Amino acid sequence: MSTGKVIGAEALVRWNRPDHGLISPADFIPLAEDTGLIIPMGAFVMGTACRQVMAWSQDGFFQGRIAVNIAGPQMERGNIAETVKTILEETGMPASQLELEITESFIMGNAEEALLTVQSLKDLGVATSIDDFGTGYSSLSYLKRLPVDTLKIDQSFVRDLPDDPEDAAIARAVIALGRNLGYTVIAEGVETGEQRRFLMEEQCQMAQGYLFSRPMPPDEFETWLRNNQALLM
Repeated sequence: MSTGKVIGAEALVRWNRPDHGLISPADFIPLAEDTGLIIPMGAFVMGTACRQVMAWSQDGFFQGRIAVNIAGPQMERGNIAETVKTILEETGMPASQLELEITESFIMGNAEEALLTVQSLKDLGVATSIDDFGTGYSSLSYLKRLPVDTLKIDQSFVRDLPDDPEDAAIARAVIALGRNLGYTVIAEGVETGEQRRFLMEEQCQMAQGYLFSRPMPPDEFETWLRNNQALLM
């Protein structure tokens, strides 16, 4: 946030159903998880994102990191490390350009399994982040054992900054915790300049949200970023 440079993007899946328009992920992701379709869907999203990044990289357009969300069933039944390894080999994308986001609630509910999985991803050279941090029940003694790279402050604690004293206290605590443990801290859902200034004053390194860009298809993102060349690293 201190420089305004774009250093990465997050890949989001959307369902544009004929005759219905866009279906909210809040509606179709739980269904995909219940039916097991989340596993092939997750692999599709990751593969598509990696191929897109490679196409951009070959054009000298985008050298940043792409973040992809991983659902609980992918961690439990999807042999995620093997899937990631295969996709990286097939697309040729450097592991260092991929970041996988795992929710805090899954990590804390499946502590030892999550630890082994995160370590296997770390061994591949892939970055990992704890998504929606602050909404679960983190054990600090366990947290320090996790080889993750990033904490993402949940947007529910960002939405009312800087006016809500409780959200301000939580944001300060998460930023301080993350920095002291050596993690990068990203604030989610930043929508106003006031939120950005508060987070910068608290030394939060990175942010994402509507203040910077709304979600958009890859071709629109490419146009948007080409029109903001000064933001490129």
